[in-house]
Amino acid sequence: MASSFHTGPPRGGTLPVAEEVSAGGLVVDAIDGIAQAAIIARRNRGGKLEWCLPKGHVEVGETPVEAAVREVQEETGIVGSVVKHLGTIDYWFLGDDRRVHKVVHHYLLSAQGGELTSANDPDEEAEAAAWVPLADLRDRLAYPNERRLVQVARKLLEGTA
Repeated sequence: MASSFHTGPPRGGTLPVAEEVSAGGLVVDAIDGIAQAAIIARRNRGGKLEWCLPKGHVEVGETPVEAAVREVQEETGIVGSVVKHLGTIDYWFLGDDRRVHKVVHHYLLSAQGGELTSANDPDEEAEAAAWVPLADLRDRLAYPNERRLVQVARKLLEGTA
């Protein structure tokens, strides 16, 4: 039951449009019997620290699934295995010299190993990583579309999807 969430393009007049594709996901593990997800904190364009799902650009020659696994590991330190596609978030924003249309593919991943850390993020965007109970993600995640994807994941994990 994959979901799609879209926002329309920003007003930008004659600015060129750039297309960007990213992938990431919700990596889940049972810690002390409680389902938890590894999330990251990064700065938004205004400099405010926000908690979000790990994600990043799909590299040349890489599939979105491969990018999701790589980005989750780079930004959280956790090695994950893809369970299911959760959904795609499609949005627009204004850059300095262009309008950007961004598509982000999100996956549900099962934690297979690793150690929670943001220290291995090559882009140094992730400032912190934390395990958060799935039930608490609604209050922690900054973006409504990501909170909706968590609801999709919870239904999948509960077998009600």
